[in-house]
Amino acid sequence: MITVPKLTLEDAKIILEGSEKKAKEIGVDMDIAVADDGGNLLAFYRMDKARITSIDVAINKAFTAAGARKATHEYAEIAGPGKPAFGIHVSNQGRFMILGGGLPIFVNGYIVGGVGCSSGTVDEDRIVAQAGIDALMAHLKL
Repeated sequence: MITVPKLTLEDAKIILEGSEKKAKEIGVDMDIAVADDGGNLLAFYRMDKARITSIDVAINKAFTAAGARKATHEYAEIAGPGKPAFGIHVSNQGRFMILGGGLPIFVNGYIVGGVGCSSGTVDEDRIVAQAGIDALMAHLKL
């Protein structure tokens, strides 16, 4: 029998801490969301100067990354007018994000969730999201 790993609240806290540390390092307060493998919000952290308009964006980036099992920036490349995924951003009651900063979290080849960051540039959001995943992987020794 194969046991699929599950993201726990403790795991989510490690991701939040890793992302927060990177956000402080680059000097950008962030909204940081962690979703489980079904795209359901598991944990959220809003740094003091993070944009309130980015709260939903971060949560929806985590949702999209977990549910689609793909980084949100990958959809930006294929979801513009005339592109193969055009219109996908209005799916799932408008929750599907195509802005960079949402990354899927895989453990031993299984999707366990997604992390979404927002308040910086899309590159800053991606860097901060990746730092959270890196912190989890270091903790799990993967």
